[in-house]
Amino acid sequence: MEVREVVPAERAWVEDVLVRRWGSTDIAGRGGTLNAAELPGLVAENEGARVGLLTYHETDGQLEVVTIDALRSSIGVGTALLQNVCQLAVTHQCHRVWLVTSNDNLRALRFYQRRGFRLVAVHVGGVDAARVHKASIPTVGLDGIPVHDEIELEWRRPPPTVGSKDTEAGTSKGDRVPEPAEEVEHAVSDRLGR
Repeated sequence: MEVREVVPAERAWVEDVLVRRWGSTDIAGRGGTLNAAELPGLVAENEGARVGLLTYHETDGQLEVVTIDALRSSIGVGTALLQNVCQLAVTHQCHRVWLVTSNDNLRALRFYQRRGFRLVAVHVGGVDAARVHKASIPTVGLDGIPVHDEIELEWRRPPPTVGSKDTEAGTSKGDRVPEPAEEVEHAVSDRLGR
């Protein structure tokens, strides 16, 4: 599995994936809507075929995962994309990688936590508020669970070890990305692109 940055020639493919998987390129979440087709992204390839896409938004020393899509299941696509976005955050000196998912997405919550992400907030009524920007977000989600709230998860870059040679270079032995765990069978949603 190889992961690399999206190149300009792939923008039509990115838009196609987003529309097929999310219903639109507009992804609703904390504080509004982003056009994910215009964001930087990572592509996962397996044996020359594109098998995954992750889009992200970087601001104020933070890297937000806006969308993540495993186009082929059970081969480590989601894990590879998350590991690479965490490594990208370290390279860009971002102190955290964060994302939101809806309260009904139990599979996503399990997936992220098993890869080193921690629950940091429940935004009560966050999905209800996002429906103002994107009316297509369903009111009932996975497993028949009513969809109302956004759950925020994050991976934090560990602080540098004091006195180590790594601190002089701006990196730390603590700058480790989440290790792989069991891969999920389906793509997980981060923002509310439904």
